[in-house]
Amino acid sequence: MNGRIVVETVGSLVLKDNPLGDPRRREVPVYLPPSYVKETSRRYPVIYYLPGFGSTARSVLEGHPWKEKLFERFDRLISEGRSPEALLVVPDCFTLMGGAQYMDSPAVGAYETHLISELVPYVDARYRTAGRAVCGKSSGGYGALRLAIRHPEVFPHVAAHSPDLFFEVCYGRDIHGCVNALAPWKHHPDLYFREFKASRAKDAFPHALVNSMAMAACYSPDPKSPMGFVLPFDPYTGELVPEVWARWKKNDLLEVSAAHARALRKLKTIYLDCGTKDEFFLHLGARAFSRRLGGLKIRHRYEEHGGGHFDTAERLETSLPLLAKTASARKKG
Repeated sequence: MNGRIVVETVGSLVLKDNPLGDPRRREVPVYLPPSYVKETSRRYPVIYYLPGFGSTARSVLEGHPWKEKLFERFDRLISEGRSPEALLVVPDCFTLMGGAQYMDSPAVGAYETHLISELVPYVDARYRTAGRAVCGKSSGGYGALRLAIRHPEVFPHVAAHSPDLFFEVCYGRDIHGCVNALAPWKHHPDLYFREFKASRAKDAFPHALVNSMAMAACYSPDPKSPMGFVLPFDPYTGELVPEVWARWKKNDLLEVSAAHARALRKLKTIYLDCGTKDEFFLHLGARAFSRRLGGLKIRHRYEEHGGGHFDTAERLETSLPLLAKTASARKKG
């Protein structure tokens, strides 16, 4: 590797005493490009890469021993002259439930505030930065889009791979799976949640159940509930609870795209892609979102590929150079 990786330990005030008891100190890997140490007057754009659901910053850093890791890939792209130099930062917003969708929730913690108000200023103060972009896949892609829409002045460039969009489709299948998976707990989600929190082998629980509960903690928090959140469906029949589902839909970026048209127009780069064999049918949401953006006359780039949801890291060969180029600083010093 021609660049180098620094692992920062970033403390958070807003994550202190979070409801799930997750650590407020986070390990944040930062990739520094090859010229960073020598060119001491030069400033660099920063790309924030958001891990998907169930992934930590450390797991992204370590990667699979037989596959090219994120930082290795970006380093190679720079060395091959296919990408401008940039810093690459991986925030850690992992929670006991598997993730926070990069948003603030009283049932999970203030992860959007942590990222925007703590981590970004920390990186800007510690490194020579100029220009920012954000990208991610799956829940990370959702988080990237959401943060860019809500904070276009912070992240004017965004790339989203297979983002969570069109909630009826991407979460709909999990609803039925969740109902079936709740049978051992007599369809009482609070009994399941109690056991889940106490378990040391959380990956043994059904994904549909884990994912549905985690999304509910983000999209429909409720301090009056024993869990701190409520499900948007009846845990015995799977019937939607209209008032709770409406809260979920307010977080579906496909549903609220028109309401955020002004913010979307402020974004200088919007890149989306998805595989036509996505196991969660996220390509349907991506297509619909692209169509909505087109109808709003919002410039963006949308691409499809022939893969599924998993192991599509090669798509970073497109997004990372694009973001590094569009977010590149135009001046030194």
